[in-house]
Amino acid sequence: MLHSLRVRLLLAIILVVLIAISVTAIVARQRTTGEFQRYVESGGTSTNRRFAFVLARSFTVNQGWSDAQAEVDRLAQFTDERVVVTDQRDRVVADSERALIGQPVHGNWPPPAAIMVAGGTRVGSLYLGPLTGPREADTAFLSALNRSLLLSALLAGLAAVAVTLVLSGRILRPVQRLTTAARRMEKGDLSTRVQVETDDEIGQLAHAFNAMAGSLSQQEQLRRNMVNDVAHELRTPLTNLRGYLDAARDGLVSTDGALVDSLYEETMLLSRLVADLQELAQAEAGRLTLMRQPVALVGLVEQAMGMLRPPADAKGVTLLVDLPSDLPQVDADRERVGQVLRNLLQNAFAHTPAGGVITVTAQPEAASVRVAVHDTGSGIAPEHLPHVFDRFYRADRLHSSQTGRAGLGLAIVKQLVLAHGGTVTASSEPGRGSTFTFTLPIATQS
Repeated sequence: MLHSLRVRLLLAIILVVLIAISVTAIVARQRTTGEFQRYVESGGTSTNRRFAFVLARSFTVNQGWSDAQAEVDRLAQFTDERVVVTDQRDRVVADSERALIGQPVHGNWPPPAAIMVAGGTRVGSLYLGPLTGPREADTAFLSALNRSLLLSALLAGLAAVAVTLVLSGRILRPVQRLTTAARRMEKGDLSTRVQVETDDEIGQLAHAFNAMAGSLSQQEQLRRNMVNDVAHELRTPLTNLRGYLDAARDGLVSTDGALVDSLYEETMLLSRLVADLQELAQAEAGRLTLMRQPVALVGLVEQAMGMLRPPADAKGVTLLVDLPSDLPQVDADRERVGQVLRNLLQNAFAHTPAGGVITVTAQPEAASVRVAVHDTGSGIAPEHLPHVFDRFYRADRLHSSQTGRAGLGLAIVKQLVLAHGGTVTASSEPGRGSTFTFTLPIATQS
């Protein structure tokens, strides 16, 4: 029960409310009692002053306190309280109960209700109510006031608890939805989402949860697609190898040079596929070792172009290089950058018809060099463009299968460029060609 966030939140708020109400009640009680006591002891009320004025006038008229007892009896009937009058020497000269006449003022008496003055001189003091302890009326008033304070504190506490229950339910309801959705996701339901109702911290958490769920769902779909694609890519050459070997074992075909060449070609296809998969896995896991050093891009571009020139000449495709003479060196792995260029050029060559042009350009920027490979081929449809760097993604599967491409070249390009800290993008106009652009950091001068 105490592990529930709602219970802990409720207990915490109740504790805070109780502390605040208790402190308020204690301070209010002390302040009220003190102020009331000062009010009672001040002797400054108009009634007490009138009583003192009447007694002082009687003292002046009678040249003493000879008529004080009669005045005290009348005042006692009027106030329904005990009335005691003392002279200037603090001896009792009149007592409505006639018990203290002639006695001095005791130290435990309360302060006088009023001071009587005649001719500018103090002539006596007036005491009202009990002479020891608080007056019954004052005690009753303070008790009623304290009961009101206690009742108010209790009602305020109950109201705070009720409001806390309502607010805690509204605040924690989205958290409960998130918990339910997380448990469903734990069981494998990656399609679960939570409804976002607010834009506060809980709403932002719900947005983040939905984004995470979408990413996990996408990654799971990519994983399944990869497994299917790997199985498909391996099945074709393995089926061919098995068919050739079954036929040779049954004596249907002779094991001549042509058969050996076919078996060798299928084996090499499997080797390239396995090597590409291993390299891609290492790059995505961040375990790819890069031998970085200052590298001149001009030499790498010319080398990659030189390897492509014979098939390009045979096909009738023109290769152009447009690199500035002052192009700075880049901080990169020579072999990996050469592989990036070869993959991009082979991809462009595969989609460029006879009479087309493939151009490699480069331009220095603030802290990097931007390299672009442009072709005048068939281009890429807009719906396929966001996926060109995905594993095994091939917009034209028939053409790719005819050229022996497994759909890993551009995925490897992306991972190799990212491993260098660069970026890679693709743009295309269907029917007018495509441009693949990547950046590499400029080498620092030692």
